[in-house]
Amino acid sequence: MTDHIRSSSSVADDAATRIADLRSRPRRTVLAVPGSSVKMIAKAKGLPVDEAFLDLEDAVAGPAKIEARSNVVDALVSGGFTAQTVVVRVNAWNTEYTVGDVTEVVGRAGAHLDALLLPKVRSASEVVALDLVLSQVEKSAGLPVGYIGIEPQIEDALGLTNINEIATASPRVLTLVFGPADFMASIGMRTLTVGEQPDGYAPGDAYHHVLMSILVAARAHGLQAIDGPFLKVRDEEGFRRAAARTAALGFDGKWVLHPAQVDAGNEVFSPRQEEFDKAEGILATYAHSTSVEGGARGAVMFGDEMLDEASRKMALVVSARGRAAGMTVSSQGSADA
Repeated sequence: MTDHIRSSSSVADDAATRIADLRSRPRRTVLAVPGSSVKMIAKAKGLPVDEAFLDLEDAVAGPAKIEARSNVVDALVSGGFTAQTVVVRVNAWNTEYTVGDVTEVVGRAGAHLDALLLPKVRSASEVVALDLVLSQVEKSAGLPVGYIGIEPQIEDALGLTNINEIATASPRVLTLVFGPADFMASIGMRTLTVGEQPDGYAPGDAYHHVLMSILVAARAHGLQAIDGPFLKVRDEEGFRRAAARTAALGFDGKWVLHPAQVDAGNEVFSPRQEEFDKAEGILATYAHSTSVEGGARGAVMFGDEMLDEASRKMALVVSARGRAAGMTVSSQGSADA
């Protein structure tokens, strides 16, 4: 009995470590790939995105869903993704496909999968249900229980209302994802252009309350917040405008639907070089000044700014994002410091 308890505890610790690693990974760009298109999956493997998800839901027509599962399994097993994190979006619980999606994809290719994206989440019970099914399939497939994460997608008013319960429904939850198109339809927003401001709403941002609600819930529970797609895939200026709004709020990344959006997304959700250099300079200056060798001062000057502990925390955010993006301090930044 003692050995069994120790073994179970060890497995739980391993799962917790795995989930913590998945939560910490960069997600500046999250590429959506239709599971029904072998050609698009092959192209997606080489794109420099942080996360790629193979879609079995809205991007796949009903008659093609079963075949898409096989395409997705084959793609996962063969590997070759540049993306650090690989995810599959299963169908929502209001369809007949969800359990089959999980059983086939995780059962046949779970060892090559990081998480499942669950769309149209309206309550915590839907996340709990996916967690239970995942555990069963992991066990039957000989996979460690708890290694595959869950990314709930908020796509209607009820889901937003229940967002804190959804965020804490399972230890597997990694991110909270905004699904703008379905959400706009659910509240009757008067526009047909996903990601753009509706005509007549000016000045301001019609999505601000929704985005901030998702962001605050994510941060309150140690999760990442991911913005949904901008559908005008050849309008780079429009994409940058939409991405900049959520990046400014503090979102971790945004969906991309086309290779033309990838570079812009990676750039927008990474700190500018001068921001990263400044953050690193603040951290170095504050660490020295608060040390015994530096005089153990609690508030210090950095250029013409007064720094304190709150300044350090703000700099840590920028530094962490820059380092996750592979940034280093520039020679100019080193000289300034």
